[in-house]
Amino acid sequence: MTVVRGSMGVLGALLLAAVLAGCASKYPLNQAPVEDRGKGSSKPAPAAVEAPAAIKLMPGAENAGKPGYYTVKPGDTLIRIGLDSGQNWRDIARWNKLENPNQLEVGQVLQVVVAPASSSASESGVVTRPVASTSVAPVPAGAAPALAHPASPPASAAATVSTSGDEELVWLWPGSGGLLRGFDEVNNKGLDLGGKLGDPVLAAMDGRVVYAGAGLRGYGNLIILKHNNTYLSAYAHNQTLLVKEDQSVHKGQKIAEMGSSDADRVKLHFEIRRQGKPVDPAKYLPAR
Repeated sequence: MTVVRGSMGVLGALLLAAVLAGCASKYPLNQAPVEDRGKGSSKPAPAAVEAPAAIKLMPGAENAGKPGYYTVKPGDTLIRIGLDSGQNWRDIARWNKLENPNQLEVGQVLQVVVAPASSSASESGVVTRPVASTSVAPVPAGAAPALAHPASPPASAAATVSTSGDEELVWLWPGSGGLLRGFDEVNNKGLDLGGKLGDPVLAAMDGRVVYAGAGLRGYGNLIILKHNNTYLSAYAHNQTLLVKEDQSVHKGQKIAEMGSSDADRVKLHFEIRRQGKPVDPAKYLPAR
């Protein structure tokens, strides 16, 4: 019995050693399997990690946030940008070399000012400022004394005064209808005047037509006049436009006929913009 047990023990040891030797020959100790990457290998090498795509920079992005530049937002049009910056939209297109002014990209940065605008200098030498409706010209040296009670200008007319050699013009009411709604910087950027279909719409001051059309949503048939480097005026909801872009107009000239385009009733929406910012026209117009 002792001999049998000893033989079986020896036999078991030999079998265990054979198994361990086979494993060792297949996977040597302390050495992980190595993948052959040589030319004869049939396994392809893993694909290289691709570099992230370059971020697309919008035209003019280097000028974002600088004075005199504007970053395009969703829904913007060149006409809207021109009105809000106090510029002719055609000038903006030319300054930025836009081949198609109707194709703007969100994030695109546009130059909207060529040079710092003078505080009130006009292309024609005209200076405009808000003035009281009863402004009176100063008396030159040696002139006859003024009357004790100078006559006020007619309520519906614009007065002209001379100040320090510069001509200063008071704005003219663009329509004869009553006030429907006053200026509100948030909800109404101008005055709404009533009237009848076809009533005349008048230029409030000498200027040049920088836009005439229906391309600005919410304004209907619109005319925008540029008066100098500081001021624009806008006339909206017209039935008929009687002037064309780049045409010069005179104060009091009939430029349109009142209508209800893009509006709930017949009315004239009138705005004055100072360097693109809406201002209350009632502070510029003579008292009625």
